Amino acid sequence: MGLLDGVRVLDLSRVLAGPYCTAMLADLGADVVKVEPVHGDDARHLGPFVDGESVYFAQLNRGKRSLALDLKDADDHALFRSLAARADVVVENFRPGVAAKLGVDYATLSADSPGLVYASISGFGQDGPLSHLPAYDLVVQAMSGLMAATGQPAGPPTRTGESLGDLCAGMFAAWGICAALFARERTGRGRHLDVAMLDSLVAMQVTAMSLLTATGRLPGRTGNRHPVSAPFDTFQAADGPVAIAVASDSVFARLAQMLGKPALATHERFAADTARTENRELLRGIIEAWTQRRSVSEVVAAAERAGVPAGPIWDLAEAVGSEQVRGRGLVADLEHPELGALRYLKQPVRFGDADERPSPRTPRLGEHAEDVRREWLR
Repeated sequence: MGLLDGVRVLDLSRVLAGPYCTAMLADLGADVVKVEPVHGDDARHLGPFVDGESVYFAQLNRGKRSLALDLKDADDHALFRSLAARADVVVENFRPGVAAKLGVDYATLSADSPGLVYASISGFGQDGPLSHLPAYDLVVQAMSGLMAATGQPAGPPTRTGESLGDLCAGMFAAWGICAALFARERTGRGRHLDVAMLDSLVAMQVTAMSLLTATGRLPGRTGNRHPVSAPFDTFQAADGPVAIAVASDSVFARLAQMLGKPALATHERFAADTARTENRELLRGIIEAWTQRRSVSEVVAAAERAGVPAGPIWDLAEAVGSEQVRGRGLVADLEHPELGALRYLKQPVRFGDADERPSPRTPRLGEHAEDVRREWLR
């Protein structure tokens, strides 16, 4: 039995942030009905494709059922209102104001169902001077401060390698929905959740905010190093870079032993984290004099023996092919109606026996219309 078995979700969202949220709910057993326009979610037409089918769409919409509706059509609109009256959750990521124009906003739907949990995901939120603007991940990363903090010190601001604005907003929405459902169990009252991509990325920057609060300054772009701890960076080994992370004096003492220089742990330039950060380039030279004579695997093995956090730099293919990720069961197969088995990344939280669920399936456009009518409206 999934943790959210019996929870009914109407998913009006499309592309990434909303579908990522509702995929997480479906993973936990919620009955997620994806309400698509008659031409389908735009993501059905986004690559990469295999035999004309979008793998991107398939992975993001696993475990859901599909209902195709034109919300401007009177009959389809009435059907949606009937379904919403029986739903626990509605998720949408229209631009603010669009849901109201379509007559599917929180005020309208909660009048029929006061216990409804309604999540609105948007670029800039439901209010504020920028709320009317469209947003994509690139724009939100640029405006959040995250891009300004990412990249090499002498290089330009850099986008992270994944659409974190969408994904973080989706995660916060899923978290908020579960919290609101729990509160409803005690109060019987639903809520309107307002989740903004910009808010989500700003809220994630806790280290930079602590520096801004304490010093009035930001670290700027620091490459791979940590702005307040050292050595906490990538270092050159004989065959490539290796990540080494030291964030306490005791771990630094173990690193000093590993380097064959135990006296470093009590040297005035390195005995405390603040001093190590101030002298990080001198410390880098000492560390790389040792790492450059060894392969990445040799450095990682020595660090494991010494109790120093370290690791190789993997790409995604190497990560998902590793014994660690395979052993954690993070990669699984979903069932696609045209392509058969497709690999996807599961949500990463383990819930014990609630994790033992059958493989999810990606829906064809509108294929569950009769099933949803029969089960939800009986």
